[in-house]
Amino acid sequence: MKKSVIASLLAVGALGVTVAAFTSPHGAAVAQSQIVAQSTAVAQAPQGLPDFVSLYERNSPSVVSISVSSTPGRNRARGNDDNATPDRDDMEEFFRRYFGQGQGRGAPRNFRRQGGGSGFIISSDGMIVTNSHVVEDADEVLVKLTDKREFKAKVLGSDKRSDVAVIKIDATGLPAVKVGNPTNLKIGEWVAAIGQPLGFESTLTTGVVSAKGRASRGNDATGDLVPFIQHDAAVNPGNSGGPLFNTRGEVVAINSMIATVSGGFQGISFAIPIDLAMDVVGQLRAGGSVKRGMLGVNIGPVTRDLADAFGLSKPQGALVAGVTKGSAAEKAGMKEGDVVLKFNDRAVEDSRDLPRFVTSARPGTPSRVQVWRDGKTVELSVTLDEYKDATQVASVQSSTPGKKEPAKSDATSEGRLGLMLRPLTEKEREAAKLANGGAVVADLSDKSTAEALAKGDIIVGVTRKGKSTAVTGPAQLAELIKGAEKGSTLAFRVKRPADRTGSEYSEFFAPEKLPE
Repeated sequence: MKKSVIASLLAVGALGVTVAAFTSPHGAAVAQSQIVAQSTAVAQAPQGLPDFVSLYERNSPSVVSISVSSTPGRNRARGNDDNATPDRDDMEEFFRRYFGQGQGRGAPRNFRRQGGGSGFIISSDGMIVTNSHVVEDADEVLVKLTDKREFKAKVLGSDKRSDVAVIKIDATGLPAVKVGNPTNLKIGEWVAAIGQPLGFESTLTTGVVSAKGRASRGNDATGDLVPFIQHDAAVNPGNSGGPLFNTRGEVVAINSMIATVSGGFQGISFAIPIDLAMDVVGQLRAGGSVKRGMLGVNIGPVTRDLADAFGLSKPQGALVAGVTKGSAAEKAGMKEGDVVLKFNDRAVEDSRDLPRFVTSARPGTPSRVQVWRDGKTVELSVTLDEYKDATQVASVQSSTPGKKEPAKSDATSEGRLGLMLRPLTEKEREAAKLANGGAVVADLSDKSTAEALAKGDIIVGVTRKGKSTAVTGPAQLAELIKGAEKGSTLAFRVKRPADRTGSEYSEFFAPEKLPE
């Protein structure tokens, strides 16, 4: 029974957590039987598999165990989601109840908490990389090498946005890892993780690359900025900050999180690509902080319907739904309705690629942006601003409007999509920051075929076959829809109330296919 409790409480999304030693009443007998079985077997590597024995022997001395201590109240969870680190009070209570360890909730609050994770040596003079959440808020960081030597470590820098930290110990002649190129990783390729899961030091687990470019689905700080490598090598609490190796023994990523429903490892692990991590490491070592570029646009995905409306051959890029006033994007001449296809010659295949590309560029330096506009590509040069945590480059959210409906006599009927359109009120125009033009969707008929548009939406533009037209009023919009070909897709640029008060508006493109 205790084993099942351990699995459900210890195996959680973020991996650097409190651990404790534990034993089974039958542990000695089990261990002895395993030793006997192993002694009678012939050690022979399976044919056709990577040589993980040599990989481990070469690289395990470069992997370290990290333990941290801190005062109560200083450690915070990474987010209010299933992938967050549990409150260490809960862990202490668990060990007190089941193993007689820890001081529990009723204990005085001046004791020190213990936690830990893994890391790896990147230089012979004691430079070590780990996760930010492993050393976050730590009062003391201890590093243990495989030769049993222990050192106090200094945190040189920590970056929550990438979950990367750099620590330093006073030592020389240490074995450093070799850094590989994660862009060469293929889905299905073998990988190996080394770390201290649940406190078991120098543990090797293996698996394959399951996917690349995954975005975090939790509330952790990484958001869309880290293109995680997904793999199925077993990763558990204590593996945080440990390396993920390719079959050549090169570090290609840093283990950071798992996705789980049960609370235990379920074959879905996430690791930070080492090229991104080493860029952060370089900045932390140089100045103790990380500077990122900011473009100043709201973006959304390009669906197949939107690609058709914009005249693109396939769904690709990031659709600009809004441009921040005074931003780097506005100064460079970017417009609502642009589709960003490339950033610094890197193809934007998915809208989530753009924030990663932009934040990896340095503020104040020129960057090249290729956009799709009015059916052709346009090259722009933009000098990025500096990214601030309070500002996000992300797709806008839509919400259901709750605005009072105007009199039907003020509305213009549009027959093909079943829209009732009306002019904006002065209050709406002021709230939507729209000086002129536009048309409000007053209502939709019972036979309306519209799927993306909703009552209360303000339509400010229409794109058809890559050609964008500003909406000057309800009658003109109705004529634009009437003049479009049967079965064609129109992309409506929409401002939608972000709350029921109608004081704030979000912007996005709504694709609608006309009836045949």
